[in-house]
Formats: sequence, structure tokens, C-alpha cells
Amino acid sequence: MLSPDVLRKLETIEQRFEELTALLSDPAVASNGDRFRKVSKERAALEATVNALRAYRKLAQDLADNEALLADPELREMAKEELAQLRPQLEPAEEQLKLYLVPKDPNDEKDVIVEVRAGAGGDEAGLFAAEVLRMYLRYAERRGWKVELADTSPGALGGIKEAVVNIAGDSVYSSLKYESGVHRVQRVPATEAQGRIHTSTVTVAVMPEAEDIDIQVNPADIEMDVFRSTGSGGQSVNTTDSAVRLTHKPTGLVVKCQQEKSQLKNRNMAMRMLRAKLYEIEQEKQRSARDAARKSQVGTGDRSEKIRTYNFPQDRLTDHRVNYTRHNLPAVMDGDVEDVIQACRTFYAAQALREASRAEPGAEKRA
Repeated sequence: MLSPDVLRKLETIEQRFEELTALLSDPAVASNGDRFRKVSKERAALEATVNALRAYRKLAQDLADNEALLADPELREMAKEELAQLRPQLEPAEEQLKLYLVPKDPNDEKDVIVEVRAGAGGDEAGLFAAEVLRMYLRYAERRGWKVELADTSPGALGGIKEAVVNIAGDSVYSSLKYESGVHRVQRVPATEAQGRIHTSTVTVAVMPEAEDIDIQVNPADIEMDVFRSTGSGGQSVNTTDSAVRLTHKPTGLVVKCQQEKSQLKNRNMAMRMLRAKLYEIEQEKQRSARDAARKSQVGTGDRSEKIRTYNFPQDRLTDHRVNYTRHNLPAVMDGDVEDVIQACRTFYAAQALREASRAEPGAEKRA
């Protein structure tokens, strides 16, 4: 059963949910568009937790009622059958409620910038980088997210050296934030005449897109260069100086965008990329100062660590961080990765809950 402390926290959330529900019926709130949206958003964020708590209460009551019926000879068998169905539901319900208490990442609702780069492995790494990029694009399509290709550097044989895409939609960062790291592929490359299995790598970086309120960029710190787009393109894409390269002088960060015909559009997209990179740097400084141990989490520390292997001869994907394995790699490469993403989210949410439960009282305030 849930501890009294956990139940008190959940009941506090339920009380706040009821307060917000009442506020939505208040004429003063209903007539104020900004306040109404704010109250509605907060209430919506609590609804799943409250529904789960109420379902848990009903489950606990049904268990208690049927256990009481065991004393009745006429109803005992029926009660046993009911208990056999209800008891296995209790622990998963309790674990789900505990996960709802994990503090929410403030970046979870943000759009993201995803960078995919070929790593070790030559042309084969470039080919797999193109496949990994397509995997995320197909996954985004399945989720109904909007995708903008910001920059690509073509490689040999139809592969890519690197690509940058913006993905916008509902809770994009919360789904993709654990994709950052080194993705390893094991297979026989198309260029391999002897049929030998090669190992190549691709690096993926997922960054929450920064807003104006997140980080301020001094225009005087930005150096802009314009040049002609390279690679394949339509009319006037390769014939005008529309591509933009931005250099942030204090940090040395360089971003470029060459996908649009308009220099202004390329500049705006490049600024979004630069702000996201600066935001990630600032976040990493804060994380390191707060808790060095959290560097082990994907997307918050060293990206050189292998996180996932795609083994084509065995038709197997393995996520080494969460010890999750699945098969049917053709479906995976076509964007069918929801189960992998959910396995990572569940694992790290449970880890965060354990860390929170071990923390000393008042430790968060002192941090």
C-alpha cells in the first residue's frame, strides 16, 4: 500500500485540482482570457494524476470489500475470483501514482532541435546517419509533429555527414530527450564485398528550443556570414547568397542554415539553433553545479557513451542504459520506436523518484 506521506502529497494535488475546477466556473476567471488559459493549463496538468488516484481508491475499496466477503460461505468463491483479478492491479497502480509525483522537467513541453551526425565508420556511418534521421522524421510524422530541416551536409552513396532539424509539437522534448548519445550499428555494409560485419556509429543530440525568456543573446556578440547554398537545391537556392552562418564570438559556437531561398528565413532559423545551443550550455552548467552525479543521464552530460545498438544480423535493438531489447529493425527504422522511448522515460522517471525519496528533508531548498 502507498505510504501515508505519498497519499498526503497526492491528496494535496487533488485538492488543488478541485480548486482549479471551481475557478473555471468563476465569472471573474472566465472573463479574463489569460487567467482562464493559465488555470485550464494547470488543471489539465493535474488531471491524469487525480484520475489515477481516484481509480486507485476504488481499487483499494473493491479489494477491501471482497476480502470482507471471504467470511461469507455463500459469497466466498465469488470473492476469491474477484480478488484474483484485482490484486495484480494494485502494485502497478501504486507505482504509477509514485511516478506522477516525480517533479516535471520544465523543458518537457518545448520544441526541439535534433542534430544527427555520422561518427566512426566512414561511408557506412553516413548511410546509417541518414537512416537514423529518417527514423526520427517518420516517428515525428506518426506523432503529428511539424518538422523543419534546417541544415544538411550530404555524404557519399546517399548518406549524410550531418543534419539539423527542428521538431515542433505536443511534448516533443519529453519524448525525445533520452535519444541523445551514440547510436551504434552492426551490419554488413553495402560497400562490403567479403560479407563481413562492420560496426559504425552515429551521434544524436536533442536540445530544447530556447525562448526569449530563457536566454538573452547580445546582437553585438553575433558575427554573420552569407554564402551560397551547397548540395542539391531548386531554382535560386544555389544561385544566391541566401545561406547564413552565425558565429557567437564569446563561445565560438558556429551554426549555419541553408535550406531556405530567403536569407532572412535562414538567419531566423540559425538564430533559433544558436539560442538552443547556448541554452543547453547554460543548463549543463546549472546541472553540474547542482549535482555532478546527474551527468550520467543522457542529454545532460558526455555524449560519447554508447546508448543503443542496432544489430541487423540478429534483427535486434538494445538500449544499454535501460536494458531494453526489441526485434523487427525494419519497423524501428520506419519510426516504430514508441516502445523504446517509453521504456527510457519510465526508467528515468523511476530513477528520479528513487533519488527524490532518498533525499534529505529540506535538501531541495538547500541546493
